[in-house]
Amino acid sequence: MKRKAYSAGMVKQSFWFAEFRKVVQLLTAGHTLADIKAMNLAENIFAAPTQARATQIFNTVSLRAQALNPSFYDVFVSSDVATQKLIALIAVMQSDSLFFDFVYEVYREKLILGLDELTDSDVAVFFRDKQRQSEIVAKWQDYTLHRLGTCYKTLLMEAGLMARATGARILLRPILTEELEACLAENYMAAVRHALTGAR
Repeated sequence: MKRKAYSAGMVKQSFWFAEFRKVVQLLTAGHTLADIKAMNLAENIFAAPTQARATQIFNTVSLRAQALNPSFYDVFVSSDVATQKLIALIAVMQSDSLFFDFVYEVYREKLILGLDELTDSDVAVFFRDKQRQSEIVAKWQDYTLHRLGTCYKTLLMEAGLMARATGARILLRPILTEELEACLAENYMAAVRHALTGAR
């Protein structure tokens, strides 16, 4: 994975699973990202409320798609929704280094320890550690960190890694299909597999 500078851009983004799925389906059908960008401008293919939002969605989702080797696209289109959501989450992890670290350092650690609840203090400790490690994160306001933490928890929930029930945030361990496991291995993404499965 190519590490990118830490960013708080996630506060303006969503999981956008349906939009990611549409882009991957169009790519596997032979369209280019330039084609999809033009379609988005002409037809509002993501049903966005404004042109600005449509552009933001395309920019974000296309970056996520590009963060994956195209071999993931074939696995994606032939998989069930649960696996598709995992691949969409992997794309987010690959395109956002801070979120990757959150999944690897917080979610994975919980699985290793056999703890199934994500608390606000877990999130706060993660960001405090990052503020000590990174001058970029050190400059962010508490409000930004809170919003970012909320976004991260929402991503886990929408991807199926956290229960949707209100109250306690119960973490769920995903089941990776053989096809997804193989794709991760072929692309030297053991760290991603470890992050999602709690492997050491």
